[in-house]
Amino acid sequence: MASLQLFLSDVAGSEILLILVFILIFFGSKSIPGIARTMGKTIRQIKDASQEVQNEIKKSGGDMKKDFELQKMIDDTVGGIEEPFREQAQTIDQTFSESGVAFQPPPKFVNPMQSTETVPSKPLDQIHDDEQVEETK
Repeated sequence: MASLQLFLSDVAGSEILLILVFILIFFGSKSIPGIARTMGKTIRQIKDASQEVQNEIKKSGGDMKKDFELQKMIDDTVGGIEEPFREQAQTIDQTFSESGVAFQPPPKFVNPMQSTETVPSKPLDQIHDDEQVEETK
């Protein structure tokens, strides 16, 4: 609507009248309503299509947001599962240190108490890709 007002502010009344006369001469009085109707339908279809594209973009943005929330929930669950194991390992370490018994873990053992940072889980698409690579080997 604003562009129509800008257009009309640059065009004088006599110029509009001249344009209407040319349209009447070229298309005739009988075909002008049909042309206007066709232009109206076309404009309506363009508006509907652009609205559909906007809705699709908003929907895909919402899906991406849900995926990020899912990844956060997975990471929280992993942390919740690891916490009791860390507590048990700490209890076992305290028990051995208080009793004076020397405990020697296997050579490849990783002490969960030494690494306090949680390892975030892989995104779901990477997990599936890794499984497919291992299956092909």
